[in-house]
Amino acid sequence: MSELGGLDAVTEAVESGAGLPEVVRAASRALDASLAVTDAAGATIAVAARSSADERSLLAGGEDVASLPLRVADAVVGTLHMRARTDPSPLVRRLLVTMIASEVERVRAPDVASENAAADFLRIALARNQIPREELLARAAELSLELKDGASVIVARAHPQAPTEEGWRARARAVAERGARAVVGRSIAALSEREGVLGVEILLLVPGSEEPVAARAADAVLREMQSALSGNIFALGRSRIAEDPGELARAAAEALLAANVAEGGSQEGVLAFEQTGAYRLLLSAMSENPSELQRFYAETVEPLVAYDEQYETELLQTLETFLEADGNVAGTAQRLFTHRHTVYYRLERVRELTGLDVSSSDGREKLSLGLKAMRVLGISSARGPASEDGARGGRVPRRT
Repeated sequence: MSELGGLDAVTEAVESGAGLPEVVRAASRALDASLAVTDAAGATIAVAARSSADERSLLAGGEDVASLPLRVADAVVGTLHMRARTDPSPLVRRLLVTMIASEVERVRAPDVASENAAADFLRIALARNQIPREELLARAAELSLELKDGASVIVARAHPQAPTEEGWRARARAVAERGARAVVGRSIAALSEREGVLGVEILLLVPGSEEPVAARAADAVLREMQSALSGNIFALGRSRIAEDPGELARAAAEALLAANVAEGGSQEGVLAFEQTGAYRLLLSAMSENPSELQRFYAETVEPLVAYDEQYETELLQTLETFLEADGNVAGTAQRLFTHRHTVYYRLERVRELTGLDVSSSDGREKLSLGLKAMRVLGISSARGPASEDGARGGRVPRRT
């Protein structure tokens, strides 16, 4: 990329409001360099590096790393750590450093008491049994959070597909938070304390009453996690705007449901609560009578989850795909890259384990609702290689 083209890309990122991480990535391409930005307190707020090792080297001041102060007027607002692979012209480097400094000043979050204080506040704010409204607002003010106009909740998950480094969960939290702060500077994040969470689950509170801004923040979180946490599968859910702090527990439930549904889908991305369709009807059932929802799950698809976990099979995934394909076996086989006889065999095992036949409309309806109940309950399923008897080579035993 030419220096002029690089400057144009950075300017476009600034003018479009894409956020500091996107501006830094554009500057990285323009300078042909690895970059990391820390704020005045030394916290990392944006990174454009080739790997996590490259990032650590940048922040540690490794070999060939230049650390340039980011100044706005007479104030130092942060530091740009740079390892250049080619030598940019002094003018271009100065212009880009100035633009990054201005972006840091624009979006930098207020100094909060600590990460633990933010986590404590989120635990209180998102709990079903909340403290009185005025006390909640007072605690928010201590963190420089303004919630009177509303806020939304994002649940972000990352599932590593390879061994992780020590401290990766804390790093994932920081990555998600800086993505949200690139759009709404006063956003806060904390690691979820829910039991049974696979990988890492992060709760984010995004102040503000504008739905498009909340959507941009969620998209920015996903982009930042995809860029900084390679080798992971992501699922993000976003709530509706909670117009009053007393509605934040409801918003957290919505974001969790959306993340559950997104995780069960075939594509990575952000899912808003409004996009969860029929799942929304089950959320009230979860709130009013969770034991009944748990019972319905147990009577439908729980045996499939247990079987898949024990034998590393894919009965549940096959059932989901079959229902998504409108009951078309050939379409199911094509999507799963397997033989249609294997699909027939697995569906027969579904009937044997659940007592529900996918060839009947009643069986399909109950199994479909069972899958939805599983998502609402936040239950994850194991997905392993198809090793069940009869699935090899497309062979299937005859029905008797």
